[in-house]
This record gives sequence, structure tokens and C-alpha cells, in this order.
Amino acid sequence: MRPADTPGQPGPDSELAALIVVRIRDIADYPRPGVLFKDITPLLADGAAFSAVVTGLAAGQLRRGEPGGVDKVAGIEARGFILAAPVALALGAGFVPVRKQGKLPGPTYAQSYDLEYGNATIEVRQDAFAPGEQVLIVDDVLATGGTAAATAELVRKAGAEVTGIAVLLELSFLAGRDKLPDTLVRSLLVV
Repeated sequence: MRPADTPGQPGPDSELAALIVVRIRDIADYPRPGVLFKDITPLLADGAAFSAVVTGLAAGQLRRGEPGGVDKVAGIEARGFILAAPVALALGAGFVPVRKQGKLPGPTYAQSYDLEYGNATIEVRQDAFAPGEQVLIVDDVLATGGTAAATAELVRKAGAEVTGIAVLLELSFLAGRDKLPDTLVRSLLVV
């Protein structure tokens, strides 16, 4: 297991990666047989570890109001909400929920994608981003890359720009980065 960023970018610290490793537990055959679920609830329950993860996810991003700073942080349902909201606060940015289809009121943009055990559609409100806003996407796990790529497409449909994607954990054997070739991806831990 290792911390990693997009090649050529500085990597996060290995002390943080070690902190994460001991606070994530594996749940076999959940939500379906053959899937090894990464349960982050022990990490979230540890205040110091949770704080360190939020700081790690926000690291390297410019605060709102600075030239090139993050205006909004998009959090992907559901565990991405837990991480993205405090990252938005740390950056002085707004928080935008990216939800499963049918969960948001009003007009939305929708994007379908494949995931490691099926397919899904996510949505964002059409007025969530202003044209030209800088948006950081935050989620708990980068697996096949489908959810992250779909979220990036939603941000772009609204006319905003993706500054990067920050995730707690990357499952490298599923090659999710391959679906994000032109996007800075920052993972606090890669397994």
C-alpha cells in the first residue's frame, strides 16, 4: 500500500497513509458476492484520523478567493458527502452534493456510468455551478473510475472546471485513473 498522486505530482505523506490503513476494515462479499468492501466507518469514528484525512484531501488546493482557488467542492453520494463537506469548509468553498438519480429537486444534469458491479446514474442540480467556477471533486474510493468520470462530466456540463479529484483510497487493480487521463487525481492511499 502506498500514497500516490498523478505521476509527476508530489505524493501525500506516508504517515497519513499508515494512519488510514489501520482504520479501514475489509468486509467480504458486500454489497454483492465477490466484492471486497472497504469500510471507512472506523476511520470516521476517530476524530484525529478524520481530521488528518480532511487536511490531506484539502492539501495542495488553493482556498476560495485566491487566484485559481477552489470555488466549490463536489461530494459524491454517499460517503463522499462525509469527506467533501469538511474539505469545502477547510477551503472556504461551497459544497455541492452529487446524488443518485431522482434524489434532487428541480432541474438536473444526469450522467450514467458503469461501476465494478453494475451501472448507475448520478445527478447534480443545473444551478449548482456557475460557468468558470473551479471545482474539486471528493470521494471516498476511486475504483473503476466511472463515478469520478461521470461527476467530472456533470461539472463540465454546468460550465465549471474540474481542478482535480481527491480520494481517500484508490483501488489500483481496478485502473480507475485510466478513465481520468486529463485530470489531476490525488489519493491518500493506493492499494
